[in-house]
Amino acid sequence: MTSKNKNYSRRDFFKTAGAAGAGAIIAPNILKAADKTESESSDNAIVTTRPFGKTGVSVPTLSLGGIFDIPANQIILNLAFKFGVTYWDTANMYGGGLSEEGVGIFFNKRPDVRKKIFLVTKSTSRDSEGMTEHLELSLKRMNTNYIDLYFLHSFGSMNELSDEVRKWAEKQKSKGKIKLFGFSTHKNMEKCMMGASKLNWIDGIMMSYNFRLMQKPEMKEAVQACFEKGIGLTAMKSQGGGSVKTETDTELKMAGRFIKQGFTPEQAKLKAVWEDNRISSICSLMTNSTILMANIAAALDRTSLATRDMDLLNQYACETSSDYCAGCGHICESAIKGKVPISDIMRHLMYHRSYGEKGSTETLDRKPAVNMKHMASLDFSLAEKKCPQKMAIGDLMKEAAEVLS
Repeated sequence: MTSKNKNYSRRDFFKTAGAAGAGAIIAPNILKAADKTESESSDNAIVTTRPFGKTGVSVPTLSLGGIFDIPANQIILNLAFKFGVTYWDTANMYGGGLSEEGVGIFFNKRPDVRKKIFLVTKSTSRDSEGMTEHLELSLKRMNTNYIDLYFLHSFGSMNELSDEVRKWAEKQKSKGKIKLFGFSTHKNMEKCMMGASKLNWIDGIMMSYNFRLMQKPEMKEAVQACFEKGIGLTAMKSQGGGSVKTETDTELKMAGRFIKQGFTPEQAKLKAVWEDNRISSICSLMTNSTILMANIAAALDRTSLATRDMDLLNQYACETSSDYCAGCGHICESAIKGKVPISDIMRHLMYHRSYGEKGSTETLDRKPAVNMKHMASLDFSLAEKKCPQKMAIGDLMKEAAEVLS
């Protein structure tokens, strides 16, 4: 077989097997239940819950990430609610506010549902005035008088958890406008999590966590520290960089095993995270009903991954580590004296590659606009030497300069 034909066969395999695998679970567990009314739905078709740390709250193991398309939003919110996906995550800035406005439209039509939803939103501000402005706007947009969990968005350093932030959170809790407080983090996650575990006022953390990151000793230690502290943990970026690339023998072997068991590689990656009972929920961006139903199917299916399955995922993670940014920005960015927010740009490049989001460096969270042409001309060789993932940072920054400008 020629190399060209071999690659073609692999692509065909994944396309066919992926569709078959999803259907194998969805058909018996989901599609029949979807035809029932809400009152007729079986408990077997409701996503299970887990305690959210020691907060006294339980949340579904699957969380709905913010959606920007308001018409589609209404359909998905209804479907999510029906199957018990009642942890809804959004943010002040998602879609320029469209994500929150979509939730508000839903609550306006179905006010009785609000008390059944664990509602999360976020602020990019780090001062009391800005956080108050964002919170009030979020409350108005979503047609609610309280937020169940309020996050500082895209948290990257313990220096951001000032005493001003603590006092603000306590004040909003006393007013009943927020019930719980915490942060979401995409970079330097382990340091942030370890720092939070030493405090007494962080209720929840959302961090990147997947079959790649869960193997890191630093992440294992951070998760355990937060778990012992009673901090509720939500995993995001659970696919570990997007869909399979159909390039390695390990990948082919891994996918074949999953399909035989009745689920796709994407569903298996969700299951890998759920194997860790310290993780309360997985937040997934589900922009259409097909993705939502496939993820619900994975959550409802009680098949656990075997040791061999986890070993293959770990092997695949090791073989493809140079394709995935692990978010340890303090390492690579210090090598170029902080001239470029490498970790943030890597994340937006991932959004572009995996989710088809165009993005712009001007939207990088709380970062000034980056001169992309100048960035592409910088020498990243030292950053590459320091990168634990051995990523080709220079080439990736040039790619980012082309597609994110």
